[in-house]
Amino acid sequence: MAIDTGALANIVVPAWVWAAFLGGVLGILALDLGVFNRKAHVVSAKEAAIWTAVWVSLGLAFAAIIFAWQGSQKGFEWLTGYVVEYSLAVDNIFVFVLVFGYFKVPPQYRHRVLFWGILGALVMRGAMIFLGAALIKEFHWILLVFGAFLLFTGFKMLLEKDEKEHVDLEMNPAIKLAKRFFKVSPNYDGQKFFTVENGLRVATPLFLVLVFIEFTDLVFAVDSIPAIFAITTDPFIVFTSNIMAILGLRSLYFLLADIVNRFIYLKKGLAIILAFVGVKMLLPDVSLWLIGVSIKIPTYISLAVILSILAISVIASLIVTANRPAKLEIDEHGLHGKD
Repeated sequence: MAIDTGALANIVVPAWVWAAFLGGVLGILALDLGVFNRKAHVVSAKEAAIWTAVWVSLGLAFAAIIFAWQGSQKGFEWLTGYVVEYSLAVDNIFVFVLVFGYFKVPPQYRHRVLFWGILGALVMRGAMIFLGAALIKEFHWILLVFGAFLLFTGFKMLLEKDEKEHVDLEMNPAIKLAKRFFKVSPNYDGQKFFTVENGLRVATPLFLVLVFIEFTDLVFAVDSIPAIFAITTDPFIVFTSNIMAILGLRSLYFLLADIVNRFIYLKKGLAIILAFVGVKMLLPDVSLWLIGVSIKIPTYISLAVILSILAISVIASLIVTANRPAKLEIDEHGLHGKD
């Protein structure tokens, strides 16, 4: 038995390869939660740096496998998709900082909520990826819709101003819905999502944090999934690069949380990347319609452009904010720096 990886690719990936990849991911996650993070603890910067290096190394190793197995074209597609998803995932870190500060989540419990949040994200994104691949296979014009959406989103992000005056997560629709179905305790009970109070089973604030993280990842996926389809329509490449990028997000949060406020140009850089991949997705059909020739941006050039945009936005941010307070505190009163 084998699974066709897409009309454009004409490559068949055996079912056992899919099973091996999923089994490997689940095995690593089980090892993560059951061995390395069995006990709640505060993740240090050193530990976060080591795990970030591990996840990035695993991603690059998988890219090397794709290069050796399916050739340079597929290899560059995987690597570009990985870089796009990993860079867009950084936007989630702003949300993590926001929600942890707002709900005053004790540092030692943050890894657990991120673990389950990202596990849920893997399931949701997997479903969205295969739905998107099926739609593209049946309706090619969906690519034009995706491209136009990315172009619009990119320009919208580029022009909008950052709102940092006040945040009220209690008004978030996901939080309001959770409170409608569950009675929520105002108190934490260790790292539990549910506890018993006065004989009744109630949710803890940690459960609300998990709900919010899942909801926001779903929102972010609306941008990131079409973005990777601009690189390739091969479901295996799309799925595995997306999953590998998401898996490294937890350690990246713990590594960057204290300096994320310094990345003032990162959102603008991500906006330009979204607009660029939107153009990449639209260009072949639009150029064919206008001049009778289908123009495609080579994947290796796309990778170089995306890496350049990221490097410029990060380096410029660090230079401009060299004297900015070291840490960003976000709570129910708003956002403020902390020396």
